[in-house]
Amino acid sequence: MPITSTILDVALERPDQPAIVGTEARLTYAQLAEDSRTMSTAVDALHAEQADPPTPAAETQGIPITAVSLTSAFETSRTIAGLAGFRAVSATIDPRWPLDHQVGVITTTGIGVVISDSTELAEALAAAGWTGTVITAADFHACEAAIDLAETAPPTVRDDAEPFLMLFSSGTTSNPKAFIKTRRQYRDNVAVSSAHLEPFPGVATLAPGPVSYSLTLYAVIESLATGGSVHVADDFDPFTMGSRIADEAITRIVAVPAVVKALAEAARRTPERFRGLDLVVTGGANLPASIRSSLGEVLPDTRLISYYGAAEIGFIGDSRDGDGTWITVYDTIGAEVRGDDGVPLPDGEIGTLWIKAAACSDDYVTGTTGEVLRGPDGWASVGDQGRIENGLLQLAGRAGDIAITGGHKVSLPEVERAFETFSRVGTAGDGEVAGDGGSAGKGQPDLGEVCAIALPDDSLGSIVALVVEGGGTDKAALLAHARAQLAPQFVPRRFYAIDRLPRTVGGKIRRSETVELIMSGKARRL
Repeated sequence: MPITSTILDVALERPDQPAIVGTEARLTYAQLAEDSRTMSTAVDALHAEQADPPTPAAETQGIPITAVSLTSAFETSRTIAGLAGFRAVSATIDPRWPLDHQVGVITTTGIGVVISDSTELAEALAAAGWTGTVITAADFHACEAAIDLAETAPPTVRDDAEPFLMLFSSGTTSNPKAFIKTRRQYRDNVAVSSAHLEPFPGVATLAPGPVSYSLTLYAVIESLATGGSVHVADDFDPFTMGSRIADEAITRIVAVPAVVKALAEAARRTPERFRGLDLVVTGGANLPASIRSSLGEVLPDTRLISYYGAAEIGFIGDSRDGDGTWITVYDTIGAEVRGDDGVPLPDGEIGTLWIKAAACSDDYVTGTTGEVLRGPDGWASVGDQGRIENGLLQLAGRAGDIAITGGHKVSLPEVERAFETFSRVGTAGDGEVAGDGGSAGKGQPDLGEVCAIALPDDSLGSIVALVVEGGGTDKAALLAHARAQLAPQFVPRRFYAIDRLPRTVGGKIRRSETVELIMSGKARRL
């Protein structure tokens, strides 16, 4: 269902229904439709005033690009939704990205206007010779306020083939890559999420976190596209979110796993504030079993769906019970696991996952990467590794997440998952097993975050090692637990401790940088 047609329909039928609700402001559907008119006019004027405007990437078909780089989830959501009904390509840039990467993305893709409060970014863009416009949120509001509504045009439903959004990959294994979503591709994506993730008309959805995250951005778009209300927040504050959920009658949450974990902890303290929640939707495959069980214990009537998707491709499938490692692929999506030769592999074998989906982007934006998204047959891959058994999909990580040791393919994320239960059921050196909430063995502390890596080895090609965040962990207990939980080839041969694992700005552990730290001697071997 197109986002603009729904906004206009709801604005007529239920004008006072909340559309976007933030902690500092809110817009009804009627206000959003009106707000978009002055916003679009202000943006067009900013682009038109440029003497030597940047040339937008060819993939935008000549449409100028407007980017938002603000910490305010409300302002970002308002801008993306407001420009949706006009000839515009929008982008969200995470202000926490390294400055040189922000500058690189803006100059390479030809973004023409950036709404940002960062003086540092404005100065760096000027130094790079960029000819576009940086404007603060306050100044942009002033531009909008100076426009006579009578001199503006209303939003309209745009053509399917028109570019809509410029998005970026997560940057887990490399710097984010840019790609375009056309309006048709986004409509196809909303059709999939509507069929499986329940963004129903009138539903109040809470989507806390930066709108530069594709998960949060999708939640904003799908809620407005289906006539729901989306409640946004710059982050998840467990002390205030419970009262907000109760006061705003929020029944659905879309959030990253770390927020779901915090949600379970907050609900344990004040469960009465969270009992109205019907559904929690989280992204990322292989949701830790501890998060699923924690939420189930404190909110037994709240359902949890863990979906798998890629920003470039769209929604692919989900898991609703068990440990979350086996994914049911949606019936409109094609999935194959192929070997290095491109031939589909037999059931159970690990290989590269290829997807056929109508919502998939055509390719990456030229100049932001040399990688290819789609093959000649129309199937696409972002490099995820996995296996298919009995029609179900299990992910094994990205290409860099597979170790070849002694001729065996070892999924490093599978090694990590085995240690999720270490603190509760870890085998101690004397054979004892810790009870619930206890520690593994006598005096064994809870285990922090872990990262499994592959290190070069002359005889085996590579060996599996486990890097533990923090200190005080006993190697004997780790090894005993690994031998009890994993096949022999998956058992780490070395263990290291490090103060803090390297992460992306979104909090994902960077495996390649962890290897570099180990190889440079910046960790303690256990």
